[in-house]
Amino acid sequence: MPAMTPEALLPLDGQRILELAARSMFELFANASEGMLLVDRHARVAWINDQYKRFLPALGFERPEDFVGQPVSKVVQNTQMHRVLETGKPILIDLLSNRAGTFVVSRIPLRDEAGKVIGVLGIVLFDHPETTLQPLIQKFAALQRDLDDARRELATQRRSKYTLASFIGSSPAAVEVKRQARRASQSSSPVLLLGETGTGKELLAHAIHAASARARAAFVSVNIAAVPDTLLEAEFFGVAPCAYTGADRKGREGKFKLADGGTLFLDEIGDMPLALQPKLLRALQEGEIEPLGSNKVVPFDTRVIAATSRDLGALVREGRFREDLYYRLNVLPVKVPPLRERRGDIPALAEVLVEDIALRNATAPCELAGEAVATLASQAWRGNIRELRNVLEQAAMRSDSQRIEVSHIEQVLRDAGIDRLPPAPQPHAVPAGVPPTVLRPLAEQVAEVERRAIEAALQATGGNKVAAAKMLGISRAKLYERLELAVP
Repeated sequence: MPAMTPEALLPLDGQRILELAARSMFELFANASEGMLLVDRHARVAWINDQYKRFLPALGFERPEDFVGQPVSKVVQNTQMHRVLETGKPILIDLLSNRAGTFVVSRIPLRDEAGKVIGVLGIVLFDHPETTLQPLIQKFAALQRDLDDARRELATQRRSKYTLASFIGSSPAAVEVKRQARRASQSSSPVLLLGETGTGKELLAHAIHAASARARAAFVSVNIAAVPDTLLEAEFFGVAPCAYTGADRKGREGKFKLADGGTLFLDEIGDMPLALQPKLLRALQEGEIEPLGSNKVVPFDTRVIAATSRDLGALVREGRFREDLYYRLNVLPVKVPPLRERRGDIPALAEVLVEDIALRNATAPCELAGEAVATLASQAWRGNIRELRNVLEQAAMRSDSQRIEVSHIEQVLRDAGIDRLPPAPQPHAVPAGVPPTVLRPLAEQVAEVERRAIEAALQATGGNKVAAAKMLGISRAKLYERLELAVP
């Protein structure tokens, strides 16, 4: 047949050229591919080419006529031909594994003149991808390993870092805090951690999660004071796909959904903008959120622990914090005492902090002189444990040896302008290095513990003395007796 000249093509219209191109492409794939299969609009096998017939024995068929006419999902395991038929969208490159082996395949919808899908053409591009596509498969496997490693690392980062044993101290105040935290861990109700900055509220949040039934799930934290007001809603509730110009097409999950099944820690809750507080209240009450730019509600199962160094009661009275949200969060309040109220814990805390500082700096831990410990125990510590750590770190840097002397501590304190507490009355001489509070009369210390326990119980029950007595495991008469003794 003579070759066609350009002039000979001129009378042909566009439709005719497309038909010739389609026929040429079909013949090319039929001859060059490893096999072709055609299904009709009912997802039944309508035709296979000669190359495809060699797969039939592995698929469980001896003759082509037993294969053709069958539903494709019945005779070809893991096929996606019916999916292309339903959606009308091609799957240009895919890996198919079944009894006949692993193949690189392509699936293309076929349409009639009206554009209606009338069938699907399946093409086996490679029948030994492990050999033909080895470099690509290796690269894919490496990417998959990196993704798995990243997911494991992210999961590790979202686990709790501390336990109740991490809250150092054996003073009555420290023991009481750990008791309340242990009790809070057995509930799914919201917890409100109250205390000055640097007292260890975040550590306690981690510890409550670690001791709870949710310990294996995620621990997600948000510092509200560190997130701009305009971004807080998206941070909490997530963003729907294409919610606004520039938004991710896949959307983004918020912290509530990331913590689903686990714990969400809301640090500095007192800094939450007033306009966002009703949405937080609704999420806590209904157990569902509405992502930014979405009309659908998404359920979640998240235990909330909130913390603040501010006086929420005062903020409520000033109209800067919603009263209903305050009551929703203040179900299990835990007051974390300042360091100056548990000075007996300072020696143990200082020892742990010195070791941690050395570990982070990859150096040997310093030894603390007895007089240095006594000096530390006499300070007011407005910044609490965070301030104590800073002083120890500075003192370690100033020491030319592996020992921190009282002179190093005093120099840091003078430079920082840290206040001393007024000296406590001491009827007996106190050995060097031992905090005065440890040597108070035992009855005095026990009375103080009882007083704090009663205050905490009354606060937790909203002043209900009957409920407070039940919570403390004592009779109502005993509670009234203790309250009368507490009155000066």
